[in-house]
Amino acid sequence: MFDFIKKLFGGSTVNYSELIENGAVIVDVRTPQEYRSGNIRGSLNIPLDQLKGNLKKIKKDKPVIVCCASGMRSGAAKGVLQSNGFTQVYNAGSWHKLTKYVN
Repeated sequence: MFDFIKKLFGGSTVNYSELIENGAVIVDVRTPQEYRSGNIRGSLNIPLDQLKGNLKKIKKDKPVIVCCASGMRSGAAKGVLQSNGFTQVYNAGSWHKLTKYVN
């Protein structure tokens, strides 16, 4: 139902499963302590306040999915990545929500 409403009002639905199957990189921008308490296996942990200094760790030719605890920091991370030339960036919000798309 939510997806229908989102489409109706011009929002887009992101197929995270497809992005991940096609090699998307998951970047978790929470603190190392938060990341250690639970994370998506294979994701990169680059805290938001260190993202600009670690852009070389992320490939620009692959989709990038950013996540955090709630979606606030990942929203900011999306902006940082886009302003630095990343064109395929998706804010998944909570890392916990994203776990249902990962094998």
